[in-house]
Amino acid sequence: MITTTSPDLARDAVRSVLDAWIAGVELEDFGQIAQVVAGDEDALFISSGADECLRGWSALKAALVAQAAAIKNIRITATDVDVHLLADGQAAWATSMWMFEGLLGDQSISAPLRCTWVCERREKGWVLVHFHKSIGATH
Repeated sequence: MITTTSPDLARDAVRSVLDAWIAGVELEDFGQIAQVVAGDEDALFISSGADECLRGWSALKAALVAQAAAIKNIRITATDVDVHLLADGQAAWATSMWMFEGLLGDQSISAPLRCTWVCERREKGWVLVHFHKSIGATH
């Protein structure tokens, strides 16, 4: 049974999901990421690559493993995190800006990303059911 919590506690819980995602990516801890992602195979995750429209946890995990193999020392700085609860308090959407940095071979990379997240409150707590990330255009 899902219990009602205050809006502030719910927003903090959603922020914790986003923080756990970042920590899991940085540490290459796919178990940690799995704890905050819905295991639904119809969940959709869209990232900045041309072929990165991933359906379900299996596809998402494969992409994360490939990313970890290709990019080392990943660091993500999130700013402007804003969480919005939907009227019934059982779902939320959030936006954030990221600076994604790492090493691709011996080349330092840095990408400004714009992120949108959708989370649902489920029996086990808040989980990520969708995200969309895109690379910000440069002037």
